[in-house]
Amino acid sequence: MTAGLAETIAEVLRPVAGGELPVRLVVWDGSEAGPAGAPVVRLNSPDAIRRLLWAPGELGAAQAYVTGELDVDGDLNAALEHLWKVVRDRGLSGVRPTPSVLAGVARIARAAGALGAPPAPPASQARVTGRLHSLLRDRAAISHHYDLSNDFYALILDPQMAYSSGYWTDSSEGYGLEDAQRDKLDLVCRKIGLKPGMRLLDVGCGWGSLSLHAAQYYGADVVGVTLSVEQKAFIDARIKERGLEGRVEIRVQDYREIPDGPFDAVASLEMGEHVGQRNYPVYASALFSNVVPGGKVLVQQMSRRGKHPGGGPFIESFIAPDMHMRPVGETLGFLEDAGFEVEGVQAMRRDYVRTLEAWYARFEENHDTAVAMMGEEIARVWRLYLVGALRSFAEGRMGVEQILCSRPG
Repeated sequence: MTAGLAETIAEVLRPVAGGELPVRLVVWDGSEAGPAGAPVVRLNSPDAIRRLLWAPGELGAAQAYVTGELDVDGDLNAALEHLWKVVRDRGLSGVRPTPSVLAGVARIARAAGALGAPPAPPASQARVTGRLHSLLRDRAAISHHYDLSNDFYALILDPQMAYSSGYWTDSSEGYGLEDAQRDKLDLVCRKIGLKPGMRLLDVGCGWGSLSLHAAQYYGADVVGVTLSVEQKAFIDARIKERGLEGRVEIRVQDYREIPDGPFDAVASLEMGEHVGQRNYPVYASALFSNVVPGGKVLVQQMSRRGKHPGGGPFIESFIAPDMHMRPVGETLGFLEDAGFEVEGVQAMRRDYVRTLEAWYARFEENHDTAVAMMGEEIARVWRLYLVGALRSFAEGRMGVEQILCSRPG
């Protein structure tokens, strides 16, 4: 082992990590520390240390990773799976800034030459302003994520462009992502009792997978609403390709501004996470007022416990600003308070694990194309996002449920 900065870092972190480093650390000065055979983490610049000093924990590490100042050799998913296992096995929790920890951090900063002002945020980090969950801010937050590039999303998603958990009904080798998404769409349509001629409202319609499926295979007349101009353009083109003009209408419209309800049925797939905690009663009331008495509403939504309802500093800063998740029981309370009768809850966490595994595999297969299309930094953001989400669902930190409700009448 070459002596140097890596050994200084390992020595300072040993009490915090509950033992030796869980990774093999390789630093820009050529020094190394940590067990052989462990995942290799590379610090390529003093800016990696500087970011971690100014934004300790997840955010600083994510900023350093997406800029390439910090890197991980090999499969990122395997590396993070290893790290979380070490955290569990050692019973580690958050680091408390004790005097000894602060002194150790200062020692690392001096040795790394990392004292000074914080580096500028990465270009890929979200910048949204204005009142939380105002109409303008919500449009900006959705645009940051969903207007990235339709062609880029096509590298990751299935041909139906379904950007929510699939429903995996078969474990055979020939059954894959496209099949699971089709089965999810069928499941939704069956649950809400969709029949020819019924009017369906698709709240947060994404790239139109449900809207198009409901019209083409169930004979429904569909209105889909989204805040993404790119998504509307994509769906409008598919409407023409499939001859569904007059059957599917896509609007750039907020869920609070729908003027022509009630509809015979309503569905909202993984959109409720974006409305915020204070606005969730408004969202639930909008769903209620937009369905006829006796009509069914299906909400598919991610759930989460703990202190990061937005998904954590990385997700909140780079992927989905202003998102809010909660335990599923709290969501049921909001829906009941709006007047709904809850008819069923179906947990789909394991389905999301398989969905994310498929998305991650497609991303890696198309990685070079993604870099050529969007640049290295965006590609690194998405690798970290897909892997982080996969680990969260695989290890039970997040869930997803289909909640079927009806409006009494």
